[in-house]
Amino acid sequence: MTFEGKSRRIRDRLKLSLPVRVRCRESAEAEEWVEVTRLLDVTPFGARFTLGRAPERGRLLHLTLPMPRQLRCYDHVEDQYRIWALVRHVKPVPSAKEDETLRLEVGVAFVGKRLPPNAEQEPTKLYDVATQSETGLWSLRELAQSTATSEGRVRVDRPETRHNIPIEVTVEVFDEEGKVAAIETTVTENISHHGAAVFTTLNVEPGRFIRLTSRQYQISVMAAVRGRSRGAGGITRLHLQFVDQAWPLEGIE
Repeated sequence: MTFEGKSRRIRDRLKLSLPVRVRCRESAEAEEWVEVTRLLDVTPFGARFTLGRAPERGRLLHLTLPMPRQLRCYDHVEDQYRIWALVRHVKPVPSAKEDETLRLEVGVAFVGKRLPPNAEQEPTKLYDVATQSETGLWSLRELAQSTATSEGRVRVDRPETRHNIPIEVTVEVFDEEGKVAAIETTVTENISHHGAAVFTTLNVEPGRFIRLTSRQYQISVMAAVRGRSRGAGGITRLHLQFVDQAWPLEGIE
């Protein structure tokens, strides 16, 4: 089955609320997590859905869903369509009420039936799309700058400066159902427009998301937990990536 370019892909975007099972393994040591959700829309080459976790952009997910057969690129006679997908964007779903359950909208590009070479042995690696095949599925290129540290944290070369300043913040941790499970007042170790490291006593695993609020800056941002590390004195830090807006640093830079 072939399709003619981007315009055809856009026209084929269908709003189908189909159930989808999402499976992800973010590191060699971490346990695989699984979440069942529903599609927002789908094409033969990608889809959107919501999750209670925050997969990193460039992460590979395995999806199982009852895809309409006319939208499939293979396995046309199987009941379930099993396909690998690459996370292309993650953003919070706007909520009308502050105490409403929070979800993240995830957009993915379909990669194919099998993983790229070495991906199963090195699940911490991140990828980007390279080229689109004749079937419309995307091939991948490895993001070489992503490496795993001894603490299990994924470290990526940053194009922006981290400022080593303590800012008092409130951390609200959301559970798998998107509800506030824990609250802590702490300070940042460093911060930039798009991420921060904060000291914590909370046991928050990578993939969860939090709300970071500062009275000083009069701002509240959603952030994905990308890793945990322990520095001098045994103090634990959460390494965060802001997912809905940039942190204002006027007067610091």
